Amino acid sequence: MSETKISPDATAYVRAHAWMAAFGMAAAMGVLWYMDSPHIWTGAVGGLAAIALRGFYACKEELAAAWTLTDTALIGPTGHSVPLATIKTAKSMGSYVQVITHDGHKYLIKYQANPAATIAMIERARR
Repeated sequence: MSETKISPDATAYVRAHAWMAAFGMAAAMGVLWYMDSPHIWTGAVGGLAAIALRGFYACKEELAAAWTLTDTALIGPTGHSVPLATIKTAKSMGSYVQVITHDGHKYLIKYQANPAATIAMIERARR
């Protein structure tokens, strides 16, 4: 039985957090602007700080969350097994790969450097 480890990519992790920070900064500034605050710039600082802090504290755990693809199943970082025969589709969402089963369960394989390659690997294993 062959096994392939699907690990998160540190660069994809940083890139995803940069996008979240940009959105968080814009959203916080928008709220402060709507509230007619004279200190709109503090929204940018707050949004950046919140995402940077989250990224720092979650980094070790998120980058350790590897999946294993076998001949018969996709095994999650917590040991949950998704039989390949139950997978309906896999699609990309940014740097994530969402795996959807026939009964509607959804799983995220996060922070992939090349989500299309991860999807192709899953599709090949399903055949």
